[in-house]
Amino acid sequence: MLNLAKLRSLLDARQPKHTLPQAFYTDPEVYEFDLAAIYATSWILVGFEVELPNPGSYLSLPIGRSSVLIVRDREGTLRGFHNACRHRGAQLCEAGRGERSWIICPYHQWSYDLAGNLANAPRMPETFDRADHGLRPVAVETIAGSVYLCLADDPPAFDSFRSQFAPLLAPHNLANAKLAFESTLVERANWKLVMENARECYHCAVRHPELAVTFPVKGRRPVQFADVQRFDRFQKRMTGIGLPCGPVEGAWWQAMRFPLNDGTTTISMDGAPACAKLMCETGQGDIGSMRWALEPHSFAHATSDSLFMFSAMPTGPEETVVTSKWLVHKDAVEGVDYNVDDLTRLWTQTNLQDLDLVENNQRGVNSRGYVPGPYSEEAEQLVMRFVDWYCGKAGDYLDRAAAEVRAPARPRLAAMGGAAS
Repeated sequence: MLNLAKLRSLLDARQPKHTLPQAFYTDPEVYEFDLAAIYATSWILVGFEVELPNPGSYLSLPIGRSSVLIVRDREGTLRGFHNACRHRGAQLCEAGRGERSWIICPYHQWSYDLAGNLANAPRMPETFDRADHGLRPVAVETIAGSVYLCLADDPPAFDSFRSQFAPLLAPHNLANAKLAFESTLVERANWKLVMENARECYHCAVRHPELAVTFPVKGRRPVQFADVQRFDRFQKRMTGIGLPCGPVEGAWWQAMRFPLNDGTTTISMDGAPACAKLMCETGQGDIGSMRWALEPHSFAHATSDSLFMFSAMPTGPEETVVTSKWLVHKDAVEGVDYNVDDLTRLWTQTNLQDLDLVENNQRGVNSRGYVPGPYSEEAEQLVMRFVDWYCGKAGDYLDRAAAEVRAPARPRLAAMGGAAS
C-alpha cells in the first residue's frame, strides 16, 4: 500500500519552477505511485488506426504493470480490453500486433469473440454463466486516425481535445498511411527525466546539431521561434491554403503547426522530403510541422511526407522504454519512394543522443549532491508546464485517496449511535 503521508510530504517540498525533489526520480514507491496516479488515469496515445486495418486486427502493449489489448471487431469498431483472461488471469496476447478471428487464452483455451464476450470455457459446470465473464473493457477513442486509450474507470473528458485537435491532424490523411518502421529504446532513467528532456530544446543547438538543421531551436516561445514576424507570416500563409495552425491546448494536451527553418520543408537530415509520396500535398508540401503532445508520455510531428511519434513508458524507478513510430503514405514503395534508413535516421540519431543525456542526468540526480535546480523560464516553458501538470495530478490523486481512507469510518459512527456529520 502506498504511503500517502510520505508522498504528500514529497509533493509539498517541491519548489515552483524548479526540478523535483530527488525521490521523484529515484524512489521505488514514487514509481509505483506514478503507475497508479498518472499512467493509469491518463489518456495514452497508443498508435494509429492503420495499425489495425481489418476485423480481427489487434495491438497489444503494456501500460505500467497492465497489459492492454485493442481489437477491431467484426463491425469495424475499435475496442479496448484488459489483456487478461477472466479464468485465472493469464495474458491473452503477447505484446505486438497481429490478426485473429478469436481471442484464445494460451493457458486453458478459454475463447472470446472480437467484442470481448466469452464464447467457450471448456469443462466449466452447466451453472457457469459465460455472460458474466467477458473481457474487462478499457476506454478507447480516436481522432483523425490516431488512437488513444485510458485505463481509468472514469477517464478525463476527451471531447474538447477531439473537437479542437481534429482540424489540425485531418489534413495529414492518416487513413491513407501505413506504418513504415517502429523502434524501441531502453533508457536507464526515470520517465520524468525522459519527458523533461523531450519537452525542451534548451539543449538542442549543441547536443542535436542534425536536428537543428531543420528544427527551430532558439527563441522565446514554447516551440522556439526567434523570428516572430516569420512565424506570423507562416500562419497567414497556412490560413490562406486552408491549414489551421492553432495553437490549441487543454490541461493535458497541446497542438500547433509551426514553420521549419528557411530552405527546409520537413524534419529530415537535409530538410528535403524523406518520402517522395506525400501524405499532405497542400501547399506543395511546404507546411512546416504539426506537433502535438500528451501528458504524461508523448509527442508527435506530422509533416508533409511523414509522421513521427515518440512515447515513453516507465518500466522501473530508473528505467523507461521509448517507442518511436514512423508513418508514410500507404502507396509509398520502400526502395522507390523512401528508404527506411533515410526516413528514420534523424529521429533515431536524436533519440540516441537524448538517451545519453537522460542517463547522464539520472546519474547526477542519484548523487548525494543533487538539489533541485531552477528551470529557464525562457527556454523550458514546456518543462515547467509538464511538471506543474504532474504535481497537480499527483495532488488530486492524493486528495481522493485520503478522502477514501476517511470515508469508511462514517457509517460505523452512525451505527454506534454517534453523529455521522
